[in-house]
Amino acid sequence: MIRSNIDAWMAHVTQADFWLQLAVLCLAVVCALLVQKMMIKLVAERNDEQSSRLRKMSLKTIERIQFPISMLVVTLIGKSVLLHLGFATPLLALATPLLLSLAAIRIFIYMLRKGFSPGPLVKAWENIISTTIWIMVALHLLGWLPDVLAALDALAFSIGEKRISLLLTIKVTLTVVLFWVMALWLANFIEQRLNNFEHFSKSARVALAKTSKFLLIAIAMFVGLDAAGVDLTALTVFGGAVGVGIGFGLQKITSNFISGFILLFDRSIKPGDVITVRDKFGWVQELRARYIVVRDRDGVETLIPNENLVTSEVINWSYTDPDIRMKLRVQISYNDDPEEAMKLMLECAKASSRVQDNPVPLTRLMEFGDNGIVLELRIWILDPENGLGGVRSEVNLAIWRAFKKAGITIPFPQRDIHIKDDRLTQSIKMGAIDE
Repeated sequence: MIRSNIDAWMAHVTQADFWLQLAVLCLAVVCALLVQKMMIKLVAERNDEQSSRLRKMSLKTIERIQFPISMLVVTLIGKSVLLHLGFATPLLALATPLLLSLAAIRIFIYMLRKGFSPGPLVKAWENIISTTIWIMVALHLLGWLPDVLAALDALAFSIGEKRISLLLTIKVTLTVVLFWVMALWLANFIEQRLNNFEHFSKSARVALAKTSKFLLIAIAMFVGLDAAGVDLTALTVFGGAVGVGIGFGLQKITSNFISGFILLFDRSIKPGDVITVRDKFGWVQELRARYIVVRDRDGVETLIPNENLVTSEVINWSYTDPDIRMKLRVQISYNDDPEEAMKLMLECAKASSRVQDNPVPLTRLMEFGDNGIVLELRIWILDPENGLGGVRSEVNLAIWRAFKKAGITIPFPQRDIHIKDDRLTQSIKMGAIDE
């Protein structure tokens, strides 16, 4: 079939209409490249932050289909001119469905990616996926697909009773990838729908999303292999190898994976919680299969393995409710009135708008220290996710101003030395006189 088609095309090469059609196609490519250059410039000018999402999507859509559509317009015009002049146009007639299919495939893949947002991997492979599908369609339109498949199937080798061909390998790869991408699209669609369910807690949404994603990927793998004609009983050997691998070198990965599901289902940690793990303090951003993402006030994101959260002590500042109590200690001199100082400290608690009125702020005289009387102001805040240092700074500054205005002294560390032995005092004086 391929040889006969090639012979037929070679017979047309010596005719004038073939070269005219080829000139029309070359002109179409040049025009499409010029339009593409103009389109890229237009998208760069219009695609700013203030543009709406629909407008950006429309520009990206036009950018993807402008090359085949521009070529198609020039091809159709050239075809009409040649037909009017009495020339045959079999080459242009074949180019028309090829260009239409290329435009349709590109827009279809792009709309699927934007509709389900499968991730950066599919975004990077978008052109490869669309080009691969178009090549298959082009081979079908040319009538070469059966011969190409037969040639790929002829490249094979046997392992025991199993025959493995290049066609089977490609079919398995494409089928598994197709079902894998479909599973990722469906999993992201389910996750987006779950995020809109206000009756579910954050941890329940994440748990359902991760569980559905894991199950869909597993189902996609088995269905893809079965659809490609692979005997699933052969996977028992692979399963045994995976079990040995888990036993020898994948304990940590498996432990983190299982610990992630434990955290999701027992709802001890959820996105938005304020936690402290050892010396790490921050806000839970994401719950992943192997780790969680904790972001601190400096913008640093720490990836903490799930196993550490299950096996070690974790302080969850917002486990049952977000209210937390802060304690601010201040010392005053023994010459000052502690009751007046405590009254001023209660008034200074209102310096920050984040301090709650219920529970009410309290002051306590804690101890009589070496350098002064130790007082403590206890306040409650409702939003620890916004940080603690800002509230502490505002209240401490207010206390400093109030004490300074009232004449209350904040003592610094000091030591008094009393020498009781008169003979030691006299010898020190005599030594000073000798010098």
